[in-house]
Amino acid sequence: MTEQEHKKLGDTLWKIADQLRGAMNADDFRDYMLAFLFLRYLSDNYEAAAAKELGPDYPIDVPEDVRRKLGANSPLALWYQDNPADTDDFERLMRRRVHYVIRPEHLWTNVAEMARVQDNELLSTLQTGMKYIEEQSFESTFGGLFSEINLSSEKLGKTYPDRNAALCKIIAEIAKGLKSFSTDSDTLGDAYEYLIGQFAAGSGKKAGEFYTPQFVSDILSQIVALDGQDPASGNRKHIDSIMDFACGSGSLLLNVRHRMGAHGIGKIYGQEKNITTYNLARMNMLLHGVKDTEFEIFHGDTLTNDWEMLRELNPAKMPRFDAVVANPPFSYRWTPTDAMADDVRFKNYGLAPKSAADFAFLLHGFHFLKDDGVMAIILPHGVLFRGGAEARIRTKLLKDGHIDTVIGLPANLFYSTGIPVCILVLKRCKKPDDVLFINAAEHFVRGKRQNFLGDGADGKPDHIGKIVSTYQHRTEEPRYSRRVSMAEIEENDFNLNISRYVSTAIAEKEINLPEVHQNLLDIEERISKAKNEHNKFLAELGLPMLP
Repeated sequence: MTEQEHKKLGDTLWKIADQLRGAMNADDFRDYMLAFLFLRYLSDNYEAAAAKELGPDYPIDVPEDVRRKLGANSPLALWYQDNPADTDDFERLMRRRVHYVIRPEHLWTNVAEMARVQDNELLSTLQTGMKYIEEQSFESTFGGLFSEINLSSEKLGKTYPDRNAALCKIIAEIAKGLKSFSTDSDTLGDAYEYLIGQFAAGSGKKAGEFYTPQFVSDILSQIVALDGQDPASGNRKHIDSIMDFACGSGSLLLNVRHRMGAHGIGKIYGQEKNITTYNLARMNMLLHGVKDTEFEIFHGDTLTNDWEMLRELNPAKMPRFDAVVANPPFSYRWTPTDAMADDVRFKNYGLAPKSAADFAFLLHGFHFLKDDGVMAIILPHGVLFRGGAEARIRTKLLKDGHIDTVIGLPANLFYSTGIPVCILVLKRCKKPDDVLFINAAEHFVRGKRQNFLGDGADGKPDHIGKIVSTYQHRTEEPRYSRRVSMAEIEENDFNLNISRYVSTAIAEKEINLPEVHQNLLDIEERISKAKNEHNKFLAELGLPMLP
């Protein structure tokens, strides 16, 4: 399916969402809509695998109307009816092949048909189906996956019949919208991402909890995909592991995977504190064809580091990542304890202030970076110049040679805030002994609600390509980029305010006063000659002359 068709599918589903949610909060409706899209994907994937495993025994040639008369809304349901003694063996086989099982009555084909005929048992079927997927389909990946999807919520209706009718309408419309489109993993994954973006646009500041704009994500993903020690040599061949410790819906991690190819990353790790967003991330991974063995998303607080895997104190066993990417909450207020001063993540640098956890997030990710790894993190501009504890952390990072590049981005790029932000690129062992500054703050395309960065498509400037190319080759350009020595940064008290090093102001042209004076004298002389000539004509005509 082409990119235009992907967008068309996304638009179709968004229109359905906009029409059906009525008075329901957009965030609440988002959870229902995306959960049903996910169920469609799991079902399609499972039915395709079942057809492959059963081969000629899979009753795909039985007409649909015949199956329905037999009480089977899918070929798999009919096979279950005809082979009750073999279903346990079949499910054991499917757990080995596709790592999960969905019973025929819980498949999307059955759910959609129940919605079409407005079956009174649809709500109950969905409840048991989601519970089965969470608790029995697979050992861990789906645990609690639908925990935030409350099918008994009064937001759907006050009574069971009201809620059942609402779900019938929603699911029937989604099924109708999907009917004319291909539903492979790439298609549904792209539609899922598109809907997340659309819902983010309607969520305003809350969108920062789960969504990084695609064009910003593109910059980070392209940077970490490049060779860590020699970016100019091009992309890495392989990333063994990547982590995003504030992964939201997982779109940034998936962007890196897309950049590297399906086999270009060994394993994806993510962490997310918000339970709803954590579930979105797991669905998003699976919807994009990432196998459950290829990713691990943890629900927990990054700042308190409650992920057991990351609490390993033995340096030989502590996990390290080739790439770390993150878009953590900006200037998040936190409550560091006295014990945190001895935390291995912070003890060499100090604690970030209570008013802004920006450097706490940065140090957390940096602690788990491999020696030849690359970290790219989005932060508010304040981290570049604020004083106190942040100045001490910034100075230590600079003196140790860990800050590689500072990229200033325009204001109003995010749904969650209008402030300008920056990208910091950090490395444990970087080759250049300077810091590259890129001042891209005035390079953007103005949008209706948010500004955005062009990618060279549709005649727009390639802001993204220019930023990445400048980083890759460390090129210098007046009023855009400059390599700054550590001596100069030290002279500025380790202040990284970009305008100190790369000013976008256009210097006024120097005025050559003697030259200007001579030009004025020449002009006066020409005026005098012209007036004298004119007065001669006036005198001949007997008219008063000019003074």
